[in-house]
Amino acid sequence: LHPLNSHSASRNRPEGKVLETVGVFEAPKQHGKYETGQLFLHSVFGYRGIVLFPWQARLYDRDVASPVTEKSENATGHGSKEVKGKTHTYYQVLIDARDCPHISQRSQTEAVTFLANHDDSRALYAIPGLDYVSHEDILPYSSTDQVPIQHELFERFLMYDQTKVPPFVARDTLCAWQEKNHPWLELSDVHRETTENIRVTVIPFYMGMREAQNSHVYWWRYCIRLENLDSEVVQLRERHWRIFSLSGTLETVRGRGVVGREPVLSKEQPAFQYSSHVSLQASSGHMWGTFRFERPDGSHFDVRIPPFSLESNKDEKTPPSGLHW
Repeated sequence: LHPLNSHSASRNRPEGKVLETVGVFEAPKQHGKYETGQLFLHSVFGYRGIVLFPWQARLYDRDVASPVTEKSENATGHGSKEVKGKTHTYYQVLIDARDCPHISQRSQTEAVTFLANHDDSRALYAIPGLDYVSHEDILPYSSTDQVPIQHELFERFLMYDQTKVPPFVARDTLCAWQEKNHPWLELSDVHRETTENIRVTVIPFYMGMREAQNSHVYWWRYCIRLENLDSEVVQLRERHWRIFSLSGTLETVRGRGVVGREPVLSKEQPAFQYSSHVSLQASSGHMWGTFRFERPDGSHFDVRIPPFSLESNKDEKTPPSGLHW
């Protein structure tokens, strides 16, 4: 077992600050799930975090050939393979606040957003420092520190119990929070596709419905991760979205970069992640599109964004009303 060092790059470290051991690596689990309270380093973004609970998601991976290989026209009007969803474990985690300033390949510290449950409010609530990570993103470690993660929800959700492995167990508040808010937290579908060694992963989340001018507006958040699986440096230059609504409308959105950035994906920093929001005047729809990347020689290529559906929760419960327990 190797000591685990603070992962902040030296350029981010204050003068004179030395690397400190924060824990001891454990062997990643090939089978089974990580438990609530498992400490980990994120294998792509390098932050320290702790597992709150697992979600079972359906992963639609368009890079895996299905038994049905013939092309079929679908409702989006473009040829697509039939993709079968495979069950895959993802985790709801807390990010250590000390690491947030150093996660440069994220457009913002990841947050869970949802609509406020107040008739007179148009507020969008956010709980910062929450992320969704795939089983293979986790590099588990153990620590003797009783408060190993700095996050305002850490001690509200977890307590130290030296008799348990891992020694952090869920408080009743964590169980109640998951139960109450699961329609807005739950990750159910993950979509993935690779074009020219650039892998795009999309996770949509339903956020709730608003009434506006005698009509209903439905809102979703979608989280996108871009990963360069090659050694060549590329830069994202443009996005091109198509958004189809069940009401019959088809919207095209073009723009430079994503969330005001034009991220560079290199061997040193191969991934970038961001979240955005979309609304429809219908209870469902779907989105697809392309990202245009530029190579060092100035040539461009388009990377497919896998089609994903926007579904409103059928068993819609009362949305969360802020952070009240």
